[in-house]
Amino acid sequence: MTTNKTPMMLIVALMIGYSMIYMDKQMISTAIIPLAQELELTKAQSGLIMSLFFLGYSLMQIPSGWLADKIGAKKVLLASLGLVAVFSVLFGFGASLMVFVVIRFFAGIGHAGYPPSCSKTIADNFPREKRTFAQALMLATSGIGGILAFTLGAQLIASNWHNAYYVLGALFAVAFVLVWIFVPNNYQTPAQQNKSQAPKMKFTEIITNRNVLTLFVAMLLLNFLLYGNMSWLPSYLQTKFGIEIGQVGIILAINAVCTTVATLIVGSLLSKLFLGKEKMFTIVTAVIVSVLMIVFVMSSNLIFSTIILFCISMVSIGTFISIFTWPHKLFDQSIIGSSIGIINTGGTIGGFLAPMVLGYLIDQAGGSFGSAFTFMAIAGLMCGVTTLMIRKQA
Repeated sequence: MTTNKTPMMLIVALMIGYSMIYMDKQMISTAIIPLAQELELTKAQSGLIMSLFFLGYSLMQIPSGWLADKIGAKKVLLASLGLVAVFSVLFGFGASLMVFVVIRFFAGIGHAGYPPSCSKTIADNFPREKRTFAQALMLATSGIGGILAFTLGAQLIASNWHNAYYVLGALFAVAFVLVWIFVPNNYQTPAQQNKSQAPKMKFTEIITNRNVLTLFVAMLLLNFLLYGNMSWLPSYLQTKFGIEIGQVGIILAINAVCTTVATLIVGSLLSKLFLGKEKMFTIVTAVIVSVLMIVFVMSSNLIFSTIILFCISMVSIGTFISIFTWPHKLFDQSIIGSSIGIINTGGTIGGFLAPMVLGYLIDQAGGSFGSAFTFMAIAGLMCGVTTLMIRKQA
């Protein structure tokens, strides 16, 4: 457990698992197109399938974080990957709206265990000064998962979307094995083992903590933008510019590469240049991305819109990383799992509401995406404003 290889293989295993998590989250936005055509679904019904995933996710986020702190992160990681593998395969067998809704709900329950238990694993295995960058590496997998979703996933979906989910289930099984092999059961760095333990906090104290609640709200608002964009972007590009799923996949794959690069840059910036300036960084990036969202939806030129899309993804991932890594600087490692679980519940509630609310707005606007994207821009702006409530000491 103390060899130099352990941290590297630990990071690789966690990143592969996280990549699969993000691949699943992003692949559904492409798969919903042929699925909706096959079942003749409205935009609101399509949004329901995507939203029920986040309902399951939201319900289990806090319990999963608590379990990661109490029984160990590895057990929760394995349960998470195992559940998602099973329900990914079952999704490929689905044949009705209700079946898809139920399957995605339980897939969301499976997903809920990964973020808090991954953060807990990082807190247990890395000193505080290295946790922000390690967490940023985890979040870089949003880009890697996107690349897989919009290249491999999109090609499989274009051929047969059912087969795409059988392959996805197999990939989750591979991630399960790697986490089982390379993630330690209970490991802490020597410095952490010798460090005096901070006073234990009751769960009621964590869930009512000012900083936890503020980050909860900020993540909820931000995910209206992030998951609204993720859920409806393929449909938007196809509808507005008349391009095929394969072409959409290429654009979104390049977008995912940009996101990955931006994640690594942001992780380094927050660890060094903006250390202690997270509030300023979050507010500035939130304002920029909100303006870019308005410019994006107003554009009628595919090339210009694509460039703006890349900018939106690169800036918004900065806002997300800043909020998601903030707990490592505010809270003791003993409550990281619980605090991340609570904060990310805000994000998953936003993810639950976004597809349904935005689908409704699109239907009410007669298929126009303008009001939906304006709504996302306002949510992003309010996210930045909310972080003004953060205090340096939790």
